[in-house]
Amino acid sequence: MPYLYQDSKPRPPMLPGAARATHSSGKTYEELKRECLRRGVLFEDPDFPACNSSLFFSENPPIPFIWKRPGDIVKDPKFIIGGATRTDICQGDLGDCWLLAAIASLTLNEKTLARVVPLDQNFGPDYAGIFHFQFWQHNEWLDVVIDDRLPTFKGRLVFLHSAEHNEFWSALLEKAYAKLNGSYEALKGGGTIEAMEDFTGGVGETYEAKKAPDNFYEILKKALKRCSMVGCSIDTSSAAESEAKTPFGLIKGHAYSVTGIDEVSYRGRQVQLIRIRNPWGQVEWNGPWSDNSLEWRSVSASEQRRLCQAALDDGEFWMKFEDFKVHFDKVEICNLTPDALEDNTAHKWEVTIHQGSWVRGSTAGGCRNFLETFWTNPQIKLHLTEKDDGQDDCTFIAALMQKDRRKLRKFGAELLTIGYSIYESPGGDGHLGKDFFRYHSSKARSKTYINLREVSNRFKLPPGDYILVPTTFEPHKEADFCLRIFSEKKAITEDVDENVAIDLPEPLNPSPSPQETEEEKQFRALFEQISGEDMEISAEELQYVLNAVLKRTKNIKFKNLSLVSCRNIISLTDTSGNGKLEFSEFKVFWEKLKKWINIFLQFDFDKSGSMSSYELRSALKATGYQLNNYLLQLIVLRYSDEQFQIGFDDFLNCLIRLENASRVFQALSVKNNEFINLNISE
Repeated sequence: MPYLYQDSKPRPPMLPGAARATHSSGKTYEELKRECLRRGVLFEDPDFPACNSSLFFSENPPIPFIWKRPGDIVKDPKFIIGGATRTDICQGDLGDCWLLAAIASLTLNEKTLARVVPLDQNFGPDYAGIFHFQFWQHNEWLDVVIDDRLPTFKGRLVFLHSAEHNEFWSALLEKAYAKLNGSYEALKGGGTIEAMEDFTGGVGETYEAKKAPDNFYEILKKALKRCSMVGCSIDTSSAAESEAKTPFGLIKGHAYSVTGIDEVSYRGRQVQLIRIRNPWGQVEWNGPWSDNSLEWRSVSASEQRRLCQAALDDGEFWMKFEDFKVHFDKVEICNLTPDALEDNTAHKWEVTIHQGSWVRGSTAGGCRNFLETFWTNPQIKLHLTEKDDGQDDCTFIAALMQKDRRKLRKFGAELLTIGYSIYESPGGDGHLGKDFFRYHSSKARSKTYINLREVSNRFKLPPGDYILVPTTFEPHKEADFCLRIFSEKKAITEDVDENVAIDLPEPLNPSPSPQETEEEKQFRALFEQISGEDMEISAEELQYVLNAVLKRTKNIKFKNLSLVSCRNIISLTDTSGNGKLEFSEFKVFWEKLKKWINIFLQFDFDKSGSMSSYELRSALKATGYQLNNYLLQLIVLRYSDEQFQIGFDDFLNCLIRLENASRVFQALSVKNNEFINLNISE
C-alpha cells in the first residue's frame, strides 16, 4: 500500500479551537446544514452512505439491516435527555466495548464531552438530518459530519444505543467514529486508550494492576480528579477466553471504564472502593461490595447516597480496591495533560510533534536486532537543556503512534509491532550510520515492542543531546507514524533528515598521456570500430559499447542501459553540443564510470552483484550526493526491485539522472545569482 512522505519537522500541537472540516464537499457543518434547510431536504452523506459498505468490509450483514432516521424509529427523538451520562451507553451487536468504555469515561468531564459532542444539536425546528462530532487525529482536531440514518433491525437500533429509547447522541457518536475509521466493522476490537486519546488529544499510560506501585490508589484518585479517562480490562490467555465470564461475574477480554474511586466507613474502619462500569449496561461483579452484597447493610443511607450506590442492573458496580487489583490485569489512563500522577504539582508541559513514515527499502529498518538496516530508520534529535525544578534530570514522555491502521483494515493492514530506542548523541549533524549503533548501546527505550496503536513511556535523563529512533520490530514494514514529545521544561527536537547537498568533483579534463594503457588501446580500437570516420559516437552507438563492456564486467549484475540513459550520458560530457561523444569525452565518462563501479562494489556487502536499497544513502553520499528521506524514498521506489535490491544498471541510471539534475540546478543557481547581482548593481 502506498505511504506518502510525511514532513517530519517538529511542529507545535494544534490548539483545540476550530476543528478542520473533513467533508468531501469542502463545506463546513454549518454550511451543509444551511443548504439543506434552504432546499427543504434532509441531509444524506455521500461520504458515508446508508449501505453495506459503511457497515462491513469483509462480510455481508448477518441480518437485513434497514437504515432509519431517529424520527422513523420513535415518535419524539431527542439528542440528549437530562444531560449525557454513562448510563446512555449500552452496547449493541458490535465488538466495540473498548469504544463504549471510553465514551462512558467521556461523560464524566463536561468540558471534554462538549468538545467531542457539540451540545447545540437537536431534533427541533432547525432539524435537517445532519449532525457533527469532533475527534483528535495525529495533532489536529477534525469535524466529522454525518447524516442521522442508523442501522436497525425490526425497528430497533442494532449497535450502540441509550437506555432511553428516544435518546440518540451516543448512537450518532458511534456512527461518526465509524465514519472516521471507514466502517462499523473497523471498530471491532481495540484498546480503550485509543478512543480516549481520540476524544482528548491526551497521552496514555498503562499500568499492570498486579504490579502497580504502592500508591496506585492515589494515582487513580488523582487521575479521576484531574478528569483523566480511565479504563481497565482482564487479560485472556487464548481467543477462546474472549468475553468468557468469570465466577465473579467479570468478563475477560472486555473493556470496562473506571467511573469513581472513594473510601467508605465500614465497621469502624475506612475501606478503599473503586467503581467500574460494564458498557453492556448489565452483567456485574457479584463479589464483596457488589450491588446487593451484605457489606452495604453496614453502610449508612447517607453514605450510600454520597456514593450514588443503587442496586440496579445497569452494568455499574463498586468493588474493594484490593479485589480490583486481584481480578483486573490492565489499567489505562489517558491524561488530558501528562502531569505526573505521582505528585501534587501541576505542570505546564511543552509538546512537539513529528510526522514520519517507515518506507520499505529506505526507512523501514526494523529494531536493533536487525543491525544491517536499523540505522536507516528515521532519527529525531532531542536536546534536553533544562533540568526539572530541584532535580538533576530532565523528564519527558515519548509517545509513538502508528497512523490510520484501523482505517486501513479493509486493505489488509493490521497494527504493527512498534517501539523506539534513545541514544546519547555523539555530536555533529547528519544521519547516524551503522557503525555507531554497532558499538553504542541505548540510554533508554520503550518498555517493549508491542502491536498497539501507541507506545508511550516516561523517562528521566541527564541534560544533553539524544537521538530517538522510532521503529517497527521487523524491517520492511510500512506505516506512517506520529511521534509526540512531552517535556516538563522546554526541549528542542529536530529531525535528523539530512539537507540535500551536492559535492561533486570538478569534471575531469585529462591531458593526453604520451603512451596509452592497454585498457585505453582496447577502448580506442572498439571506439574506432563503432564510430566510423567522424570518430564520434551517437547515443545508439554508445548504448552498444557500454552494454557490451558492462555485461562482461565481473562482480556486478547488469541487464542493459536504455537509449534514454545513453542520451543523458552524452548530455553530461558533450562539450561541443552536437549530441555525440568524441573519444576524449568518452574517456572522461569512462573514468567516472570506473569510480561508480568501485563504489557500487564497496556497498555490495554480500558480493551478490547487487546492492541493498538500505545502503543507497551511503553509496550516494560516497558519489557526492547527500539526500533527505523524501528523495531517498522516491529513488528507492523507482530503482529497487521487490527484494529491495539495486542492480548496477539501475544504480548507474540513478546517478546519471542525479548528475543531470544537479547540473541544471547549478546552472539555474548561477543565473539567479547573476540576476540578483544585476538588480543590486542597478
